[in-house]
Amino acid sequence: MSKSKIIHLDNLSLQDMLNEDSELIPLLTPEDEEIINNEDVPEVLPILPLRNTVLFPGVVIPITAGRDKSIQLIKDANKGNKILGVVSQKNGDVEDPTIDDIHTTGVVAQILRVLKMPDGNTTVIIQGKKRFEIEEVIQEEPYLKAKVREAIEDREIEDKKEFDAIIDSIKELALEIIKENPMLPSEASFAIKNIKSNPFLVNFISSNMDLSVAQKQVILEKDSLKERALLTLKNLNKELQKLQLRNAIQSKTRSDLDQQQKEYYLHQQLKTIQEELGGVSHDQELEEMRAKAKDKKWTQEVADTFEKEINRLKRMNPQMAEYGVQRNYLELMLELPWGEYSEDKFDLKKAQKILDRDHFGLEKVKERIVEHLAVLKLRGDMKSPIICLYGPPGVGKTSLGKSVAEALGRKYVRMSLGGLRDEAEIRGHRKTYIGAMPGRVIQNIKKAGTSNPVFVLDEIDKLSQSNQGDPSSAMLEVLDPEQNTEFYDNYLEVGFDLSKVLFIATANNLGQIPWALRDRMEIINVTGYTIEEKTEIAKKYLFPKQLKEHGLTTDHLKIGKKEIEKIVEGYTRESGVRGLEKQVAKVVRHAAKSIAMEEEYNVNITKEDIETILGPARLERDKYESNDVAGVVTGLAWTSVGGDILFIESILSKGKGSLNITGNLGKVMKESATIAMEYIKANAEEFGINPEVFDKYNVHIHVPEGATPKDGPSAGITMLTSLVSLFSQRKVKNKLAMTGEITLRGKVLPVGGIKEKILAAKRADIKEIILCADNKRDIDEIKENYLKGLKFHYVTEMSEVIDIALTKQKVKNAKKLV
Repeated sequence: MSKSKIIHLDNLSLQDMLNEDSELIPLLTPEDEEIINNEDVPEVLPILPLRNTVLFPGVVIPITAGRDKSIQLIKDANKGNKILGVVSQKNGDVEDPTIDDIHTTGVVAQILRVLKMPDGNTTVIIQGKKRFEIEEVIQEEPYLKAKVREAIEDREIEDKKEFDAIIDSIKELALEIIKENPMLPSEASFAIKNIKSNPFLVNFISSNMDLSVAQKQVILEKDSLKERALLTLKNLNKELQKLQLRNAIQSKTRSDLDQQQKEYYLHQQLKTIQEELGGVSHDQELEEMRAKAKDKKWTQEVADTFEKEINRLKRMNPQMAEYGVQRNYLELMLELPWGEYSEDKFDLKKAQKILDRDHFGLEKVKERIVEHLAVLKLRGDMKSPIICLYGPPGVGKTSLGKSVAEALGRKYVRMSLGGLRDEAEIRGHRKTYIGAMPGRVIQNIKKAGTSNPVFVLDEIDKLSQSNQGDPSSAMLEVLDPEQNTEFYDNYLEVGFDLSKVLFIATANNLGQIPWALRDRMEIINVTGYTIEEKTEIAKKYLFPKQLKEHGLTTDHLKIGKKEIEKIVEGYTRESGVRGLEKQVAKVVRHAAKSIAMEEEYNVNITKEDIETILGPARLERDKYESNDVAGVVTGLAWTSVGGDILFIESILSKGKGSLNITGNLGKVMKESATIAMEYIKANAEEFGINPEVFDKYNVHIHVPEGATPKDGPSAGITMLTSLVSLFSQRKVKNKLAMTGEITLRGKVLPVGGIKEKILAAKRADIKEIILCADNKRDIDEIKENYLKGLKFHYVTEMSEVIDIALTKQKVKNAKKLV
């Protein structure tokens, strides 16, 4: 049930009679009801539209007239018989309603009193009589008049007990609503208890319920008293449920507020107790944070953000869960090294010594670091480059970062990216999430304590995608010197300057790095070590390191270069030195066990001791095979563990000219074989080959070690030489190897991995190597001592390859073809 004031502009208030300011509640007596029932409904009535309420029979309500037509109608009716027809509008916003804007069912009303208000408005108190229905409008000016007929009410009750139960329920619910709603006066209960007429009770309660005009109009239009009572009961139930729910919510809210107030008072007491005991209070913590912030070298934007966030913390209750999150965020801001840089050492000679001391070889990398130091020394400031060390495993890419940091005099941090799948690991989580934290880039910067550390991004080619995002895309901002001046971490929410950080990325396979990321880095190829280099590394670094780790000294064990070379050649096959270190560790452990068990052993390790400790040599140098068979040619290959030699074998068998290729070869390698075959067919006469051979013999090309996958274009000229040798039955030049890509036009193209291939050729005792002329620049970069004993042939055409590779001499037992 509702309560409201008198409504201006023809708005009717049904509740003001229940207002606490009312002196009496006008009720319909049985005598009044009898008089109303005996009255006739006039044939013609002036129609008064009401904006947002409905008048019910027997109910007395006040209205305030605001429209000119309404005021004129009330004046005329008051001078006459004081009777008018009251009808509710369909839309209360219509200022000048016509017959289409009002409902057709209304109530005959009698003016009880007209009052002139102090503000000049006219207030009239009316009482509902009987319901009527509009038949026809007969006048529109100065106000509506219409022919009407009485809407007869059906008061017949078949089951009196059921109807009485409905009326009792209506009374009980109405009294319950008045009890639950503190806005309704207690006199309302008195009024409902004293209503004797059932029709008037239904009308009175329907009039005062908190319903819309449309809902009340539906009740008014019901002809059956029982149906009207049931509808009223249904609406009362809804209103009581809403009221009870609202009261429950208010009670809970009030209880929560009381609990917060209680916690506030307890917190204030706790704060006082902590201060008395000498502890740190909430306010004192905030002051300490502000004091730390004064020493920070941050930008105005960061300072404003910190001030805003610390003011937010100040307003929080320390018992709230959000308090800890906010405090952690502010502590991170204070711990980050904003604008704090370590001083670079500009002693270039000393830096060169440190790099040479820790790593054998790697000249290009060392040269690049010294160049960077030189520019810093001359200019004083520059954006740090993003260096990517690319090469096989175990060549010292990761450990190089520590040496670079020492040479520069900077802090060193390392971040492993292998298997990283979540973008948030780079950019962090928003602090609104439970358990949010900054990304690992910001965490490592905080750990370093300076804004210009040497930052090693290990295994950058091992980043992987998942449904949590693409971390490699998140790395774009980190590794772009034009963007990383304002690196945005989702947790930090302000830009952090990474432009002074020296990033060193490491990778084994450039093909797995997205091109956009690769474009932002300066690629430096860290090639594999030669046998001589591995021997030096083992002698200078690995052997002393293992002695120290096993508690021994050079007095307990000694090893010579030849013995180390035997370990390298017989027990390891790799570009790096990890496997070599494991074999050296086995030798040292054998000596440690002998000392601990007081057994005799040789202090000076011999080759026989090595075989005893490590077993028979499992690996031997790649050996060159003889050239006695046609179609067998030595090629040079690059693998992930360094260079290697491979043999291309081809054989003829009678058939219809088919070509078979085996040896677990990839698509590119198979294409090279097809190209070589077609080129030979097109130029058979130049090579002295009878064209009829191609139709009468099948060709089978095989690359041994079929369990090992092989691919790439490097074997193109090797396959060509093998096929020409096969068809011509000519010998291949002794101790010759080759590498190069071929085209259908007969051109020879350059390939990669030249240094590794050259080392493999030397191990196999190769004397001559055929290369593309464009690969000469790669040869020029290799140290001269690696090239001793090798002769290089630089070619551009396939015909040159054949002229160099094949002799005029036929092989033994040469086949006669066609």
